[in-house]
Amino acid sequence: MEDILSRLPYSKPFLFVDKIIEINENGVIGEYTFNENLDFYKGHFKDNPVTPGVILTEVMAQIGLVCLGLFLLNDTINLNTTICLTSTNIDFLKAVYPNEKVTVVSKKIYFRFGKLKCNVSMKNERNEIVCSGVIAGMIV
Repeated sequence: MEDILSRLPYSKPFLFVDKIIEINENGVIGEYTFNENLDFYKGHFKDNPVTPGVILTEVMAQIGLVCLGLFLLNDTINLNTTICLTSTNIDFLKAVYPNEKVTVVSKKIYFRFGKLKCNVSMKNERNEIVCSGVIAGMIV
C-alpha cells in the first residue's frame, strides 16, 4: 500500500491521501485528515472555515479513483501514465471542517478500455456519509 502512495502524482499541499486501509481489484478504502492550516480555509468561509466541495471531490478522486487505478494497473504503469478525471456526479450531505478525518470507500463499477468508473462515498469520524456519488477517469 505504501508503494501506491509513493506512485501518486501529487505532493503537498495537493496530496489528499494519508493512508490506504484496504485495496483489492474491487475497491479501496483510504483516509485523509484536513489540516486546519490548509490555505483554502482562510477564505472558505470567512470566520467559519468549511472544506470546499471541490476539495472533497478531489479527496474522493485521489483515493477512490487514482489509488485504485494504480493498483489495477500494477506493473504496466510508467512515468508517462496519467489518470485523468473525466466525470463526477457527487451529492454533498454534510460539511467537513478543519482537523476532521474522513474515510473514503470506493467500489469499482468497471475498468475497461482504459476507463475506470467507481461508486465512491466519504464518511466522517462519526461514520456519517458526508458525500457520495460516481467518479470516472481515463488512463492516458
